[in-house]
Amino acid sequence: MHPTPTPSVSTQPALHGDLPPLLTLRAFEAVARHLSFVNAARELSVTQSALSHQVHKLETFLDCRLFIRRTRAIELTEAGRTYQLQIRQALENIADATRIIRQPAAAPQVLRIGLLASFATMWLAPRLPGFISANPDIRLELAPSYELADVAGGEVHLAIRYGKGGWPGVNGLRLMNERLFPVCSPPYKARWLEAQHDANHEGLAPGPLLTAQAAVPFEWLDWARQLRNDISQVPSLMLHDYNIVVEAAVAGQGIAMGRERLIRRRLQEGSLVPLLPDAVYEGDIGYWLVTDTNPLDSAAQRFADWLIMMCREDD
Repeated sequence: MHPTPTPSVSTQPALHGDLPPLLTLRAFEAVARHLSFVNAARELSVTQSALSHQVHKLETFLDCRLFIRRTRAIELTEAGRTYQLQIRQALENIADATRIIRQPAAAPQVLRIGLLASFATMWLAPRLPGFISANPDIRLELAPSYELADVAGGEVHLAIRYGKGGWPGVNGLRLMNERLFPVCSPPYKARWLEAQHDANHEGLAPGPLLTAQAAVPFEWLDWARQLRNDISQVPSLMLHDYNIVVEAAVAGQGIAMGRERLIRRRLQEGSLVPLLPDAVYEGDIGYWLVTDTNPLDSAAQRFADWLIMMCREDD
């Protein structure tokens, strides 16, 4: 047999004994604010007689005069003036609490952003909590794809693209440049150094060169051109996304083109190491904020301003 639950006992004092009827308080507040039964009755859509009755009822409850009634005017007594200030604040608090319940918070505005999955996971995601906490009225939707999202056509509100700029039909703002250099796992580098010694030559062979799928695969070509390194005979392996390229390099499956801003943690922990000393490409490849030619709305502008600030801090 289950015991009967003991009713919870409130530790807060009961109020009903000290509370006058709410109608009397509304009547008093209106009359005290207008200092006119005529105007107060018009505001509350009641007769002057009904309003006078409610005020008299309140004075009886309080056992205190609140008004001095003259021939053509009324005045608040000292007690009435003090009571008016307190009642006005109490009624405002009730109105505020009621508005909160009757008018739920507006749904957050959705802001859709096109970008590479690698940039989203390796650079943007660790920084996003700061923006989200400061902008609770904005809900971000990241749309990762190696294909260029259609900003001009409204597929996304704005995009973060990797490349050299110059995309038609949109505005592009360079956020930050990227430093590129070949990287691999420490075991791979040890095997590579041994193979280089045995073959008695310098270069990237035996590979393979790990590349991410892209509309224009420019990284290895631009690096080789600037550093005057022939990669025409080195085998390559194209993978779907740069995230996969990095994981493949960490697993010792080949040589990746290291994007320093994205692989900084991997370099610090030692799971990736530079392959060639001083073979760093510093050119016009970088990250861009891409927007429609029309002015940004408030949510998009706030994100753009925040993103620019984060990129400046990363330099």
